[in-house]
Amino acid sequence: MSAPMQAAVSMEDAAKEAFFNTSNVWMMVCAALVFIMNLGFAAVEAGFSQTKNTVNILFKNAITPVIGILLYALVGFNLMYPGFGDVPGWFGFAGFGLTEPEGGGTLAYNAGYPYYTDFLFQAMFAATTATIVSGAVAERIKFSAYIIFTIFFVGLVYPICGSWQWGAGMVSSWGFHDFAGSTLVHSVGGWGALAGIILLGPRIGRFVGKGNPFPASNFALGTIGVFILWLGWFGFNGGSVLSSDPALTSLVLTNTTLGACAGAVGSFILATLIFKTYDYGLVLNGILAGLVGITAGADVVTPMESIYIGFIAGLIVVLAVIFLEKIKLDDVVGAVPVHLFCGVWGTLAVGIWGTDMSFIAQLKGVAVYGAAAFTASFILFAIMKYTMGIRVDAKEETEGLDVHEHGVHAYTTSLTGEIPVH
Repeated sequence: MSAPMQAAVSMEDAAKEAFFNTSNVWMMVCAALVFIMNLGFAAVEAGFSQTKNTVNILFKNAITPVIGILLYALVGFNLMYPGFGDVPGWFGFAGFGLTEPEGGGTLAYNAGYPYYTDFLFQAMFAATTATIVSGAVAERIKFSAYIIFTIFFVGLVYPICGSWQWGAGMVSSWGFHDFAGSTLVHSVGGWGALAGIILLGPRIGRFVGKGNPFPASNFALGTIGVFILWLGWFGFNGGSVLSSDPALTSLVLTNTTLGACAGAVGSFILATLIFKTYDYGLVLNGILAGLVGITAGADVVTPMESIYIGFIAGLIVVLAVIFLEKIKLDDVVGAVPVHLFCGVWGTLAVGIWGTDMSFIAQLKGVAVYGAAAFTASFILFAIMKYTMGIRVDAKEETEGLDVHEHGVHAYTTSLTGEIPVH
């Protein structure tokens, strides 16, 4: 090989290595952004619920990523990426634990990043999925029941469902497209939340008369949580590019931001028209609705189309909240309207606006994931309900889960640290 050719090859190799290293750093930053979304969920749930249950909610949001990441390392990662090969399947398992493939730290594993970066990023998604359920079932579920559900949901349900698309399983062979998880993360979590609130029933006094919505305890905390989630979404969607490709990453982040803004505007307009007041809680959920809606197609739609998708998601979240109220399903934070309804919408929207996408494939995927996630979650909750029980008793619910489940209060009533007396 001549000297000029050798120099050209060396330059090409150096460029590949630089891109690989840059992509790896970007993916690790995105993993950190998705991780911090756990704090966002904790703040939203604590802010939208009653103060007497704050410690319970924070505890669930702290323990969920702990359980989720460990389970994903032990079984989830290899359930989700079992190596179906050229024959798409419904179930596979590559073995327990993390085993780096030969050459896993180099380009031999993935052109974008090494094996352990892949695990870390995907593990954060697994933890996030279970957290969606936490907010919906808050203020009346037994802590032990939630932990057991989380173990099975994160350890089995989510990774098996994920393998059908992101693991090159059967659903991916249909041409289904879910870029960052409107269905695989958000609606799967939303279906789990729906099963939970059906079997739990509403909080005591929630639907007295025409309805008795318990006021949010701390809108400041809820606001902080929503904006932490919005920030985390830059990693959630941006990292799903799976490299530091500048053009695609920029498009995805632009679409993500525009979807969120349009969702807020859509919910603001419709809520104002319906309720004749400026409903701040629905605007916050409108931001999240827009983010969930754009997540499936952020890589295959234009910025203008992302505005349409986000705006409609903002309308949907308001209508879904009203619908759940009508049928007397009690969702403390609006997790089902945000994650399930808008997750389904965002997935179907890919078939409407996405380049070379099939609406029928999107519809089939939504149906399969809905049937699987809801059925599995309903069975899990039902087994616990008729064995150990899933709901605290009336006294515990009325006085608060903090003191009865955890023996502490989140807030004191004086500067001296006096504990409030029931």
